[in-house]
Amino acid sequence: MIPLLGLVGGVLIGLLWGPEVPLVLQPYLPIAVIAALDAVFGAVRAVLDGIFNDKVFVVSFLANVVVAAFIVFLGDQLGVGSQLSTGVVVVLGVRIFSNVASIRRHLFKA
Repeated sequence: MIPLLGLVGGVLIGLLWGPEVPLVLQPYLPIAVIAALDAVFGAVRAVLDGIFNDKVFVVSFLANVVVAAFIVFLGDQLGVGSQLSTGVVVVLGVRIFSNVASIRRHLFKA
């Protein structure tokens, strides 16, 4: 119940406050969001599998975001930012869809 209250509270604060992302961080935001979604869907899958661990979730969440942002930063420094960004999106997208498929199988027993 407490995590749900935290989620609702965070969404409300975000909607009311309307924070702006600094221009220098804007290229990294979409990648960070996709990396965070990967961790969240992985956590939902782990809950349904009965193997969820909150410490693993937090480490996975932070590591996904940091590594994805670092790959995009490295790509920008090398002059191939869009190619590496596309690679990150493809890899994390495949993981997200794999987790969603597993969640669907759990929920619908199919």
